[in-house]
Amino acid sequence: MNDMGDTFKVNVLEEAVKNKKKVVLFWYPKDFTFVCPTELHAFQAALGEFEKRNTIVIGASCDTPEVHFAWLSTAKDNGGIEGVTYPILADSNRNLSSVLDILDITNETYDEKTGTVQVEGDNVTYRATYIIDEDGVVQHESINNMPLGRNVGEYIRLVDALTHVQEKGEVCPANWEEGKDAMNANAKATAEYLAAHAN
Repeated sequence: MNDMGDTFKVNVLEEAVKNKKKVVLFWYPKDFTFVCPTELHAFQAALGEFEKRNTIVIGASCDTPEVHFAWLSTAKDNGGIEGVTYPILADSNRNLSSVLDILDITNETYDEKTGTVQVEGDNVTYRATYIIDEDGVVQHESINNMPLGRNVGEYIRLVDALTHVQEKGEVCPANWEEGKDAMNANAKATAEYLAAHAN
């Protein structure tokens, strides 16, 4: 949706491949809630860091485009996300979130009497995050339960690690950050790394 409230369709994988960019796609449960706006503002605050890394940020929830627009039009000091500039997907038919299996559904039964599907759970998404590379391949997936907000800096670190792997052909050990030692993917290199970085 643009600043005029117009909606448009976007294919995340096509965006990655067409623009030769990485994509961070993050799902959140609902607009106008509590942890969610803190995350959307945190991704906005880090947007320049992602852009420096040739990475598109896209938010997503099951709310409608109209609800997204209302939330984008609500001031930050009133719980809104005014000032967020990256795209926010509206998966209101829950097609994509169902395929990704990230909906909070604890039980789903078919009621023969009414001909309807009865769902237990909130039927909104968990806090799922995907990092997609320039070829449209998912390189990272994580899912937080609803009360657990994300650390946006960790996704910057993961984009850095993916870029390092792509450019240098090395693998990134635990707690790796840009500028730290990486290693080759073999037993000798692992042993050397562990010997040099013993605590």
